[in-house]
Amino acid sequence: MILNRQRRVPIQPAGLSRFLARVRRELQLGRREVTICLMNDAEIAGLNSRFRGKRKPTDVLSFPAEALNSNAGNGRHRPAKRASGNYLGDIAISPAAARRNARRYGRTLDEELRVLMLHGVLHLLGYDHEADDGQMERTEARLRRRLGLA
Repeated sequence: MILNRQRRVPIQPAGLSRFLARVRRELQLGRREVTICLMNDAEIAGLNSRFRGKRKPTDVLSFPAEALNSNAGNGRHRPAKRASGNYLGDIAISPAAARRNARRYGRTLDEELRVLMLHGVLHLLGYDHEADDGQMERTEARLRRRLGLA
């Protein structure tokens, strides 16, 4: 599900919803659900400050619904199953930050939003680019190619 709580940056949510469905199929998420909330810089800065101690806006934040399990021996990551359902978690994205990134990286806004969505879902699955010796970056690069992203 995609919720657009900001109005400053025009968004086409139908295309993003179709892309999220493709990501879910590619990652074999089955019935596990994800909510993506598009919000303004001030809102995401508040979340970034509260949860990461960084007092500035960011492009994407991920909030797993439950602690994640990982099979550390083989590098595979999988979400923990919840007794009460199949909710994977929430992703917050700032379209204003995505627009700035898109200009910097030579992508369209739509492409950048898709990159951030994929990045956020990988975090929900337990990947952590700050601590995994490049595993998330390699996985994300492979998935970007398969999903037609730059």
